[in-house]
Amino acid sequence: MKNNIERRHVLQSIVGLAAVSAFPLGGCATSNAPEEKVLDEGRFVTHDNFISRHAVSRRVVVWLPPGYDRDAVKNTRHAVLYMHDGQNLFDPKTAMHGQPWAVDKKIAALMRSKKMKSTIVVGIDNSPYRSREYAPAAAVTTLSKPAMEAAKYDTEPLLSDGYLNFLAIELKPFIDRVYRTLPDAANTATMGASMGGLISLYALIKFPTVFGAAGCMSTHWPFTTVRELVTPPAPPAGVEIAENFMQWLEKNLPRAGKNKLYFDHGTINLDALYAPYQQRVDAMLKAQGYRAGEDWITVVEPGADHNETAWRGRLDVPLQLFFKS
Repeated sequence: MKNNIERRHVLQSIVGLAAVSAFPLGGCATSNAPEEKVLDEGRFVTHDNFISRHAVSRRVVVWLPPGYDRDAVKNTRHAVLYMHDGQNLFDPKTAMHGQPWAVDKKIAALMRSKKMKSTIVVGIDNSPYRSREYAPAAAVTTLSKPAMEAAKYDTEPLLSDGYLNFLAIELKPFIDRVYRTLPDAANTATMGASMGGLISLYALIKFPTVFGAAGCMSTHWPFTTVRELVTPPAPPAGVEIAENFMQWLEKNLPRAGKNKLYFDHGTINLDALYAPYQQRVDAMLKAQGYRAGEDWITVVEPGADHNETAWRGRLDVPLQLFFKS
C-alpha cells in the first residue's frame, strides 16, 4: 500500500532493491566490487549492495567532486553530504519522471564560482520501507492508542532508529575510511525532502556531533503518510500525530550555536499543508536562540510544488549555508 506522498519513490525502491539479501555479518562493506564511471564533472562510485546490521541492504552511490583524483597527491580532504532517496539525485533514468535533483551539477557549478567548498555526495537509496525508515521513531511514544492504530504504527513499527544507526555507525565510518573526507560535524551534513526532510532533522537531533547540518526540503510535518490523516480537514488522529511531533521537536532540538538547519516549502498541492507547521518550527528556533540567516534559513517559494524539480531549484541555498567556501 503506497500513497501519493511516496509516489515518487516506490517504483525505484522495488526495482532497485529486489535483490536485497540478508547477511549475518553486518558492517561497513559491500557485497560486490564498486563499479566506477568517469564523467566530465566528478566521478561516481556505486556500491550496489551495502550490507548493514541495522537496516536492510541497499545501493549507495558516492559522487566525488571535480579535482578529487587530481588532488590525491596533496591528500586534499572534502566535506560530505549524505542524501536520502538516492535514486532521485543524479540519474534521469532512475529519478521519478526523469527529473533528478542534479546535486552533482549544482555543486560543481558552485565550486567553479567559489561559492562552496569541495564536497562529496553520498546518495543512499530508499528501501521498500521508506515511510517507516524516515519517520522519527522517538516522536510516537506518547501517541494515544487510536492514533497509533490510525497511523498503523501498532502493526508496522517504525525503523528510523535502525536506519540512522546504519547511517552514523556503519556508512559514515566506511566513507571516512575509503574516501578523503573531512570527518568532523562541521563538514558533514544530511539532506532530504518530504519524509526525507524529517529523517534529516531526526539524524541531526540523534547525532548532533556527527551531522553538523540538516537540509529539510518540503518537510512533511504532518508526520504520517496515511492519506486520510493528512487530507484537510484532518481527523482527530491526524491532528494528534502532528501536534505530538511539534511538541516532541520543541523539547529535543539541539542547543543553538553548533548546528545549521535549512527548511523550505512551496505553496501548492502537498506543500500547501506545511506553512502553519513551518511557522511554528521557525518560532521554536528563534525562541531557542537560533539566528536566522546564520544558524538556520527557511525559504517559502510561492507556486512551487512537491517535486524534485522544485527541490533542485532551491539547492544552492542550503549548500552554501552548510559548505560556504
